[in-house]
Order: sequence, then C-alpha cells, then structure tokens
Amino acid sequence: MSTFQIDKYLYHMRLSEETLQEVSQRFRKEMEKGLGADTNPTASVKMLPTFVRSTPDGTEDGDFLALDLGGTNFRVLRVKVSDNGLQKVEMENQIYAIPEELMRGSGVQLFDHIAECLANFMEKLKIKDKKLPLGFTFSFPCHQTKLDESILVTWTKGFKCSSVEGKDVVSMLRKSIKKRGDFDIDIVAVVNDTVGTMMTCGYDDHNCEVGLIVGTGTNACYMEEMRHIDLVEGDEGRMCINMEWGAFGDDGVLNDIRTEFDQEIDMGSLNPGKQLFEKMISGMYMGELVRLILVKMAKEGLLFGGNLTPDLLTTGHFETRYVSAIEKEKEGLQKAHEILTKLGLEPSHEDCVATLRICQIVSTRSANLCGATLAAVLRRIKENKGVERLRSTVGVDGSVYKKHPQVGAHICSCHFARRLHKTVRKLLPDCEIRFTRSEDGSGKGAAMVTAVAYRLAAQHKARQKILEALKLSHEQLLEVKQRMRIEMENGLGKETHAEATVKMLPTYVCSTPDGTEKGDFLALDLGGTNFRVLLVRVRNGMRRGVEMHNKIYSIPVEIMQGTGEELFDHIVHCISDFLEYMGMKGVSLPLGFTFSFPCQQTNLDEGILLKWTKGFKATGCEGEDVVNLLKEAIHRREEFDLDVVAVVNDTVGTMMTCGYEDPYCEVGLIVGTGSNACYMEEMRNVELVEGEEGRMCVNMEWGAFGDSGCLDDIRTEFDLAVDELSLNPGKQRFEKMISGMYLGEIVRNILMDFTKRGLLFRGRISERLKTRGIFETKFLSQIESDCLALLQVRSILQHLGLESTCDDSIIVKEVCAVVARRAAQLCGAGMAAVVDKIRENRGLDFLKVTVGVDGTLYKLHPHFSTIMHETVKQLSPKCEVTFLQSEDGSGKGAALITAVACRIREAGQR
Repeated sequence: MSTFQIDKYLYHMRLSEETLQEVSQRFRKEMEKGLGADTNPTASVKMLPTFVRSTPDGTEDGDFLALDLGGTNFRVLRVKVSDNGLQKVEMENQIYAIPEELMRGSGVQLFDHIAECLANFMEKLKIKDKKLPLGFTFSFPCHQTKLDESILVTWTKGFKCSSVEGKDVVSMLRKSIKKRGDFDIDIVAVVNDTVGTMMTCGYDDHNCEVGLIVGTGTNACYMEEMRHIDLVEGDEGRMCINMEWGAFGDDGVLNDIRTEFDQEIDMGSLNPGKQLFEKMISGMYMGELVRLILVKMAKEGLLFGGNLTPDLLTTGHFETRYVSAIEKEKEGLQKAHEILTKLGLEPSHEDCVATLRICQIVSTRSANLCGATLAAVLRRIKENKGVERLRSTVGVDGSVYKKHPQVGAHICSCHFARRLHKTVRKLLPDCEIRFTRSEDGSGKGAAMVTAVAYRLAAQHKARQKILEALKLSHEQLLEVKQRMRIEMENGLGKETHAEATVKMLPTYVCSTPDGTEKGDFLALDLGGTNFRVLLVRVRNGMRRGVEMHNKIYSIPVEIMQGTGEELFDHIVHCISDFLEYMGMKGVSLPLGFTFSFPCQQTNLDEGILLKWTKGFKATGCEGEDVVNLLKEAIHRREEFDLDVVAVVNDTVGTMMTCGYEDPYCEVGLIVGTGSNACYMEEMRNVELVEGEEGRMCVNMEWGAFGDSGCLDDIRTEFDLAVDELSLNPGKQRFEKMISGMYLGEIVRNILMDFTKRGLLFRGRISERLKTRGIFETKFLSQIESDCLALLQVRSILQHLGLESTCDDSIIVKEVCAVVARRAAQLCGAGMAAVVDKIRENRGLDFLKVTVGVDGTLYKLHPHFSTIMHETVKQLSPKCEVTFLQSEDGSGKGAALITAVACRIREAGQR
C-alpha cells in the first residue's frame, strides 16, 4: 500500500487546522465550565485549585525535604536552594520500594512505612535533629482545600490501601511521624506531578506559568487569575489550576473526531467512557491504537498478505516504545521490520513503509490534539493578561514528549515535541511560546513549591512589619483628634496665636446662605495658571436656584512673574472681555473674589497677601491688600465699575456653595492637591476680632498641623523622606501626610524600601522608580479601583519601567491602600475635632451638621471618602455628620458670599 492510500484509509485521524481550532475552542469552553461554581459539578475538565499561588522568582533560599509518591517506588529528597546571586539547587535522594502487601494493606501501615523511610533518610544525612520544611508530591486524584491539605478521591496505579480514600493524606502522614517521635518536620505543601513540573521549570525560567505532562498519562496545569476561580474565596492574585484534562471529551464533545479505533480502545480499557482525551494522546494507548489499525488492515487483506498472528492479536503487545522506535529517522524501516517479525509476521518492504506511516499519523494526531488544548490554555493566559503578544514558557515532562523518538540530546530532534510546538505556533501566531524540559520534575518541584511558600511567608512578614508604622489604632486617632483641638484653641487665642501652627484665620464671613439671596453677581476665581470669570444669577422663591456662565482665561508666565500692575491689568482686561461676551458692558455688579493664596484678612473685602505660591512671583503684591490692587486696576481701565464685596479662599467658597443646598452646612473641607478646612466658630472664641455676638467662619489653614512636632510620634521614615526633599521642609506636615500632592511620593518611597530589601520586584530598582514625583497620586486612585483588575496595576507599573509579577501588583496595591487609608483616617480625626468643637461651643448633647467637600482626592479615590466618614463617626459618636460634595465650589462660593453680604447690607440699610 502506498502512503497516499494509507492517508486516505486513516482520513479521520488526520486533523485539519480548522478542526484543531475547533477542538481548541471546545476545550476553552470546558475550562470555563470547570472554573464556574454552578457548572463545575457537571464539567468533565475539573480545573482543580491547587492553592499554589506563586511561581519561583529565583530568590528562594533554604534547605527542604521532598517526598515523591506516585507509584510502587517512592523517593525522598533533600533539596538545597541557594540564592547568592547564583541560583543553585543541590539534591540528594534515595528510592524506597513499597511492598505489594502494603499497597493493598491499611492506610496506617502505608504511612508508617513512609515515615520509617523518611527517618532512615534523615538519619543517613544526619539531619534528624532539624525541623525541615517538606513538600509532598502525591500523584493520585485528590481534592485540595489548602496548600497542605489534600483529600484522596480514589486510588489508582494498583494501590488499594484501606481507610485512605476521603481522608487528608497530609494529616495521615503527620500522625505516623508523631507516633514515632524521633524526628519532626513541617509539611508545607502537597502537589501533583504536573504542578511540580511547572515549579521546577519556573525556577530557571520566570516566564514559566504552564506545566504539561505527556507520558503514560497526560495532564496540564497553569496559573489562572483568582477572580475567575469561583471555587476559592478571594479575587486577588493568581493560583495554579490542575486541569485534569485527560477527561476532556467524557461528555461527548469529541465524538465527531473519535474513530472506531478510539472506541475500541475505550471499550477494552479498565475505565470505559472515562479519560477519553487521554486515550487519544497518551503513551499508555498509542501503541495499542497502532496495533488495532494493523489488525483491521490485515483482516481486510491490505497488509501482511492478510495474515494475522496471535501476538498481533494480543492487547498490549504493540508497545508505545515501538512507535517511537519505528519513527526514528534513519533506522525506522529496519526497526519496523524487526518489530513486525518479532510479532510473528513476515513483512514486505511495503508493509514496513505502511507501518511507519501509520505510526506517524497516530503520533502526529496525538501531538496536534495536545497542541490544540495547550493553545486554548495559552490563549486564556494571554486574554487574562490583556497583552497584545504573550511571552510564556511551558514546562514539560513525560516519556512521550521526551523520547518520541529522540535522536541526540537536542529537544527538537523529538518528532512529538516538534509537532506539538508547530501546532501551538500555528494556532497562536501572536504569541512567543518557549518549551522547557523538566529535569527531575516532581520531587524538585515539591521542594520548589515549599521554598516559594516559605519565601512568600517570610517576605509577607517583613513587609507587614514595615507597614505596621502606617497603621493607626483607634487610640492613636483619638490622640490626633485631641491634639488638633489643642492646636485650634492656640490659633484662636490672642496670646497664643503668634506661635500657633494652625492659624485659625478670621474670614469675616459671618453668615451662611438662608435661601432669600437674589441678584446677579460676578465672581473671580484665581488660584493657579488659569483663572475664571463667572456670572452667577441667584434666584429665590419658587424658582430658587443658581445659574452660572463662565469663561476660563490663562495667565502667561511673563505676567505671573512680572509686576503686580501687569498682573491685575491682565485680570481686569479679561473681566472686560467676559462682560462684552455676556453683553453686559457698562453694568456695575457686586463681585466676589476667590483668591487661593495665603492671606490675612482684616475685613470681608480686605485680604493682605502673605506670600505668593504655585509659581507666582508678581512684584509689589506681597504685604498688600489684593482687593485694593484689583480696584486700582479697574480704575486705570475706566471702562466699568465693580463693587468688590468679598475676598475668600476656596475652602470657604466650598462651604458656602454647599450651604446654599443644605442649611446645616457649616464646615468646608478640601482634600485635593493640598488640604484645608474652615467652619463657623462662635465670635466669642475668635479673640483676634472685636465683638462677642454671632459667628464667623474661620479658615483653619490646618495643613500646618504638626509643624510644632506634635505629630512626630506617628510620622514614619517615609514621611520624613518626603518632607526633607519637598519645597518647604518642616512645613505643612499634616498636609504632607494626607493630601494628593504627597501620597504618591510616600508610596514611591515605600516601594523603594521594599525593593532594596528584596521584598518587591525581585530586588531590582528601575531608574524611573528613583525619580521623585514619578508615582502620581492619581495612580493610587486607579490602582485601588475595585473594578480594576491587577493587570491594569501591572500596566501602570510597566509605564514606570517596572517589570512586575502578579504578586508584585498585589503588594503595590496593598501599599497604596495602607497609605490612602492612613490619609483618610488622619483627615477624619481632624474633622472629628472640628465637629466636636462646634457641638461643645453650643452646649449640645447631639449635633447634626453638614460638611461641604471638594478636592480630587476626596472625589476620585474609590475608598478615601468612605474611610474618612467612618473615622469621623467612630471618633465623634455624638455628631451626625453629612458630607456634601461641592460642585464648582470656589467660583460659585465667592458669588454666594457676595450675595449673602449684599443681603445683610441691604437689611442693615432698611
């Protein structure tokens, strides 16, 4: 028979690329089923969680024991892993037999025997007095509930020990060791051989995240995102999934590609209807498939002149190793002749050529099917990571992969491996996949799982110790609240004000809106390189509300740094442009001026600029009243007249805007780039201003809280580092712990510290991480967004030039959470001091109050506001505090202050 005729005869075994794509897609669906909580019970591909959460990163270190039990012999290994810049693994091992009577005896006897062999091994190496960590490779079907707990589902491979199925094999082994009492070990992990293979290869290649075995049986495992594993709590990080993929097709999804030969093999097997995929691709069945084809063709007179021999008709007589031998490139035909003769046949040259072709078709199908399912796994990893091109490594073990047929030592001289690689590359043209062979997979792998678990635990402990300093207890927060209260009193007192760090500046805003305000007002909002001019129409009565029109103008650098006259002339020119734009030239309107620079006010319409910030350097302004400077510029222009009624800062503007919506609003808070607060204080307590009656809004300037050293006991080394390199060392210390301008920098300093200690990024610091300000505070908000998968955290880190693993991303996320939480709690402690002071001022048992809030950190960070609210609630239980977000606080607020001032002025004139 020609090869062409054979190809035609075995047409169903030759799978097209389309068919392989289809198999790959079907397998992908089976994976989804196995991962889902609802679909798992009926899924054929079980996708079992292994509780192995991380692959080696090369920094593992230590002395470990491993136990490798998967057949009639088992091994005990001592594995020394060292990382002194040179990754090194040294191994010693001993093989012990399990007598047949023990394989069929009681479970207790089996585990007593294993414990005895362990004792013997440790005695020999003189390590019985050490309590070494042990990893246990147990290659039988198990249900894992923890890394060190594995319930045996069923015995296979000829084992029949009583009272083990349904029990945890780790605790049985622990009991046997305890009973002896002559040594003690710490059993850390139990794994199967596929996971062991991935971990062994992962030590040498950090891209390895898939394990594959194609030997007598077949299976695969890979690192899956926790958020997709319904069977395990938690959605952060990754976990290795033992796929148990041999059972793919048990529900009938492969029936259209299974041939009569596959069906015949299944019928004659020990477990009909089970492990159907394994029966199409693994070493246990490959030779048998070839035998069945030879028998059928001989019966039909197509081979061996129609002759059959008893040997050819006996199950198992055509071994898989024969398939390998016949496929060898040079001596294949000669091998075919030898093997067929040994089976009692008298093969012709054509018979040998035909047998070689049959072997090729059977093993090619096996490699192609294996490649199709592996491609589905890799495609899933690629999608999980959200990358355009996946670079990944598959660790492989098993006799079929390694020896089918091997010519020389080079991996690709093996036909099976070559075909498998080719299929994967064909189905995944957008991926770079490496295959690496596992040397001594399972034993070394169990030790690696243990080494990784030990490394993770030690690193976690070290990181927690460092982060502990940033975690504030309820008592510490109460203390912060009390200290803030003391500083507030100091700022309000005439005697103590000069020395006080929290300045408690009077704003001369003595009333919040009452809803009767009305009229047209102009507002000017100056606080940075852009400024706004607004027209605000306030209506009362039935149609109560605020209508706003505004235009943004920029301030060129030369004007910011020129003379004061030039700056204010530019501002007036922009006001003129705005009035023309609104068709209101020549109208005289009351104006409110939001001026967000440090000022000392002596009146509502008077603000002495203390110092320029934010890059402004206009001469002749510091120490001057900015309202006067504005009025002079208006007179110079001689185009229109404006009544400048009020000058306010943005915090007060925020309070007033919210006060218009909610009459209970008497506090303003800003937590953005910087932070500040204001509130309505009783006039009798504001000692810097004459008069005892009524209330006045006090601008706290609370960012400077702690400048006196009263927060030194809770400031960490990271706070000190950030402060030292800031533009104003020693100043605004509270602000530097809570506001947006500094949180990213605190995080960056912690990440640097972790990396230097080898607790992050494998100890490698990127140049970019050394750059001040590179870790923006907006990253904190993005990284902590619940809906944001860790892969987006990784892309932010990548943008910073950091090669991060999934574990690194979890750590970075945790650091961001700790820093943001502390900021929110400190802010809450400050706010608790404010609301409690208002309550006590009024002699109330219970206060209902609203805080108007603005600022990017408060508005954009996913958890900041919640944590801050909770803190206020805990520290001020006698206050019911509502937080109201200010929309467009500063401009609208200035207009409302003007409206209130006009209302009061008019009332006074009546």
